[in-house]
Amino acid sequence: MSDVDPSPDGPPWEEDAPDGDVVERDPDTDDMFGAPEPAGMREAEAAATPVAATAPPPADVGPAAHADDGSAYTVLARKYRPHAFEDLIGQEAMVRTLTNAFATGRIAHAFMLTGVRGVGKTTTARLLARALNNETDVIDRPSLALTAHGRHDAAIMAGQHMDVVEMDAASHTGIDGIRDIIESVRYAPVEARYKVYVLDEVHMLSNQAFNALLKTLEEPPPHAKFIFATTEIRKVPVTILSRCQRFDLRRVEPEILVEHLARIADREGMKIEQDALALIARAAEGSVRDGLSLLDQALVQGERGETVKTEIVRDMLGLADRSQTIALFESIMAGRTPEALELFRTLYGYGADPVQVTNDLLEHCHAASVAKMLGPQATRLPNDQAQKLTALGAVISAGTLARVWQMLLKALDEVRRAPNPADAVEMAIVRLAYAADLPGPEEALKALRDGEPMPGGGAAPRGPSGGGGGGGASAQLAARPVAAPSLPDPQSFEQVVALIGEKREVGLQMDVQRFVRPVAFKPGAITYESLDGAPMD
Repeated sequence: MSDVDPSPDGPPWEEDAPDGDVVERDPDTDDMFGAPEPAGMREAEAAATPVAATAPPPADVGPAAHADDGSAYTVLARKYRPHAFEDLIGQEAMVRTLTNAFATGRIAHAFMLTGVRGVGKTTTARLLARALNNETDVIDRPSLALTAHGRHDAAIMAGQHMDVVEMDAASHTGIDGIRDIIESVRYAPVEARYKVYVLDEVHMLSNQAFNALLKTLEEPPPHAKFIFATTEIRKVPVTILSRCQRFDLRRVEPEILVEHLARIADREGMKIEQDALALIARAAEGSVRDGLSLLDQALVQGERGETVKTEIVRDMLGLADRSQTIALFESIMAGRTPEALELFRTLYGYGADPVQVTNDLLEHCHAASVAKMLGPQATRLPNDQAQKLTALGAVISAGTLARVWQMLLKALDEVRRAPNPADAVEMAIVRLAYAADLPGPEEALKALRDGEPMPGGGAAPRGPSGGGGGGGASAQLAARPVAAPSLPDPQSFEQVVALIGEKREVGLQMDVQRFVRPVAFKPGAITYESLDGAPMD
């Protein structure tokens, strides 16, 4: 028989403690062993505590408050994502085709959207999914009229609709993901009109995955639609492309993108110069998302309430002043090497990126060539820049511009690979300034045939002349009278090469020695074969 009396009132740990042993529980603990209460439980209890009726209403959160609170800010590319086909910019041809297809009921079972980054492929895919399942009080068929808020719109745009399946093919490259689609496509949609499968970056799928999809894509159930998006259409098998209606989303023209960026800046209550927007549009290269990301970055560069200046955006992008790079191009084409080098060093000192400077020179060469053939309006440049490049193209032959273009392309690759890009640009400037006025093959042959001085020899920069009357070999060559008895009369190919050297056309002489193999020679006519690697000109 036990000596301990049972406690009829409850377990022993609920008995009253002696007066001297009473210990107050820490308010920050909530179990009998004194362990701290989990933070999540305290937050949940606080959230469940009713707020007094007399509590003041929450303060209105204005734009300024959102600007100071980083967690509440949404980037412009997401904030201004199109919610209707009318909001898509630069894709009028695609919208017109889809509008006619939906109006006549000739809706394809599979769509292939292709284009560069940031032109709206994923957004268009979601809009198509909404249009296929567009359902309101007055719309009961597929329709592109998405201005009204349909029953399924919110869930589809949020990616939460059970009948619209989005899959990133870049992270599901194998056959398993496609097998899931094949197994589920046979079942009817739960609540929407169609089951829509959206596959982004579809070119990342493996060959096995593409092959598994072929049969379903060729004969899909009537309730299933497929929408594919890709940036590399050449990697998609032809057997897949032939089963889809293809839309090539175009790059957005700079003028249209500038207007779009200006509207968004105005809606954000920010001011930015028009030339700054033009710089952003040029850097975006036709991508709306890239343009909005750069605009986002530019709007925080200036002080609040002040206009964002063009210089700020130029520094942000690492760009050089276009007028300065045009002056640099003019100096190069005129053969003024010291002046061109000083101009580049000034631009580099201001923070210009050497790669971007080389890109600008390429653009100027292209603009001068286009202006020479089609006029200044074809350059799509501001009037003052177009006029300068048109005047430059008028005095430079098309062959020279083509040669400079090829040399600039080679220089761009060298600048990107060089340990010091600025040094590579300077060496390219020296090479270009010398070669810009070199004669073409026809001019060289004509000069040799007529015994005239080789054109272009004076464009290269000359060193300072020393005192006295001796002018060196160049002075003797210039003073030599051009008479019939003294006309050059080379009797062999080697003499032709030597004659080119005497005319100080070092670059041409080296090219002839390296890339020309004579086949037959007679006075006045040379038959030769160009070796691999010979310059195009």
